[in-house]
Amino acid sequence: MVKYGDEALDRTFAALADPTRRALLARLDNRETLSVSELAQPFAMSLPAIMKHLDVLSDAGLIAREKTGRVVACRLTAEPMGQAMEWLNRYQRFWSDNLDRLAAFVEEDKWPSTQAPSTPISPPGRASPSSDVSKHPPKKSTRRGPIRKS
Repeated sequence: MVKYGDEALDRTFAALADPTRRALLARLDNRETLSVSELAQPFAMSLPAIMKHLDVLSDAGLIAREKTGRVVACRLTAEPMGQAMEWLNRYQRFWSDNLDRLAAFVEEDKWPSTQAPSTPISPPGRASPSSDVSKHPPKKSTRRGPIRKS
């Protein structure tokens, strides 16, 4: 039986699914470490809410936390993102190959440019030539009704 579930990959994608967690990772991107309070500073949410987001990121292996005295510092650990990228790249190659084949098919010259269209194209707003042939015959007039004399 094929195993489709990879718990580490599931945790990584679940952690990356939230925009707040992605923003926290982006803040850690260019820095060696940041304290939790520095990391939480631009967000309009409570420190306990930030800590819950950091717990999810930590469980997914996307950050590492280190406590020195009363300060908890966080740093980015990108290995799980590398595994996610490998998984995504497999599908990127699949779609690129299929879209390349589709583009090649669409770009093939199916109709030679020297051949005129077999049916004339009417200008907009005019009836096609076939509409002249398919007109309904005129209605026959009915009997004349009684004439009133005034």
